[in-house]
Amino acid sequence: MLFEGTAWAQAAAAAPTDNPSFVQQLLTGPGPIMAMVVAVMYFLVFRPQNKKAQEQAKMLSALKRNDEVVTTGGIIGRIQDAGDKVITLEIAPNVRVRVERSQIAGISSYKTSAKKDDK
Repeated sequence: MLFEGTAWAQAAAAAPTDNPSFVQQLLTGPGPIMAMVVAVMYFLVFRPQNKKAQEQAKMLSALKRNDEVVTTGGIIGRIQDAGDKVITLEIAPNVRVRVERSQIAGISSYKTSAKKDDK
């Protein structure tokens, strides 16, 4: 009685079994699961990130003089000079700051600096 489980295990291992075909091995192995994980990562992470980067690049290339922008540091200013790599922002009357074009976070929605400064 002590070795009965071992005897059954050896008998099952010794019995010839049908080898699954190559296609069955592919479908039941880790390959399909890995493909699904890669597909989910692509559609949930990589694709939206690339789309956002393209929109940011399009916005940066369309910047022009007198656009009011926000930098990544939170500074709001009006573009006075737009070069290829450096943009000059006027953040207060006669106060100008040079920032890299890549540090512009977006177009400002505040629209306040010109109207309040003229009073």
